[in-house]
Amino acid sequence: MKLKNRLRVLRAEKEISQNDLAEEAGLSRQTVNSIERGKFNPSIITALKIAEFFKIPVDEVFQLEEED
Repeated sequence: MKLKNRLRVLRAEKEISQNDLAEEAGLSRQTVNSIERGKFNPSIITALKIAEFFKIPVDEVFQLEEED
């Protein structure tokens, strides 16, 4: 299983940068970038902080996807 996310889309909708999201969630910009690109899976706490920032349920930000 692979963890897919909608961070880039959500950021674009709110017109915020990776740096803005990083500051709000207590992360580095590099971590936000790695999560967006699927290179890093966030901890549960980090995923919840990100979802809270966007004021949506965590499963609207992150979804499990079958790998080919």
